[in-house]
Amino acid sequence: MIAVLLVAFNLRLAITSLGALLDHLGDLGVSAAAQGVLTSVPVLCFAAVGATAMALTRRIGVDRGLIVALGLIAAGLALRVLDGTPALVAGTAVACSGIALGNVLIPAIVKEHFPHRIGTMTGAYSAVLSLGSAVGAAATVPIADAAGSWRAGLGVWALAAVAAGVAWAPYCRRRDPQRAQVRGASLWRSPIAWAVTLLFATQSLNAYVMMSWLPSVYADAGFSDAKAGLLLATSIVIGLPFFFVAPVVAVRLRHRGHLVLALTTLTALGWVGLWVAPAGGAWLWAALLGAGGAVFPVALALFALRTSSATDTASLSMMAQSVGYLLAAGGPFLVGVLHDASGSWAAAFALLLATAAVQVVVGYVAGRPGKIATARL
Repeated sequence: MIAVLLVAFNLRLAITSLGALLDHLGDLGVSAAAQGVLTSVPVLCFAAVGATAMALTRRIGVDRGLIVALGLIAAGLALRVLDGTPALVAGTAVACSGIALGNVLIPAIVKEHFPHRIGTMTGAYSAVLSLGSAVGAAATVPIADAAGSWRAGLGVWALAAVAAGVAWAPYCRRRDPQRAQVRGASLWRSPIAWAVTLLFATQSLNAYVMMSWLPSVYADAGFSDAKAGLLLATSIVIGLPFFFVAPVVAVRLRHRGHLVLALTTLTALGWVGLWVAPAGGAWLWAALLGAGGAVFPVALALFALRTSSATDTASLSMMAQSVGYLLAAGGPFLVGVLHDASGSWAAAFALLLATAAVQVVVGYVAGRPGKIATARL
């Protein structure tokens, strides 16, 4: 359990630590174009590399695949502090490739090692993942300032990946080559698998939009940049207990669609509140968005709850995350375009409410009781 949580702590550190120093890197000569590439690398890796996870899993197994993921994270974090923008971009791509692989494999690890505690472990690692994200954002600049070098602020997190690798190493086992494997095409033909995938896509889109644009919405409502950032941080912190509890509840429910409806309603109320009274209820809207974001661990739990084995879980996780992140990647861009074209946030909020409606519909399909039927090799 400790090893899994240490791995989860590393699954956003490379991204938020870089974001915390991005403006400072611009002052040091990293061009705006390079900064744009750096912000696009994570979601592209999540989609592209995540799609290759099953090829690795079938060759070396889920447990050993996770060691490979941690090795990529540590190597990438070390590489990107070498001199020059190419090393920074390449290192970020390598680290995010490891994160993408870890994203896919962790649900399968939970399925294999904690089959009777799926809800508890999914909630725990989701909460720790968010905690790691917050630590990376909050601690990177102070570390860099104390050391007098931005490289120290970024490079220190490689130690966290190494620590997780040491903790996980004893649990690596070579996969039994005779164990049945899911025939890849079967999931792609499953309406339930597609419902899980679209659920993951809609919640990812909302999360990326919130992280990208929520401070700007509050700034336009008259808040200072500092207070707008504090409101975003508050949303993340308030979400942590919901991230832990939601998958535990999901395991106990016969139909998880009701839970998706409840959480999506909180998200929708948050967007509506920001639309009609962004200043008057600022803290409440931030809290609602943070709590509603717990659809994320529910979707992760469904990877295990709707499948029969760790290999099946990894296959569904690969499909949902590769396609889901790809679909979600355009969300922040589209919101920005709508805002620039209209001069207000109204069209963007209408789009987000439409995605909330889609999320409820696919949530009811994805949350039905039973397992996905899969063909086998």
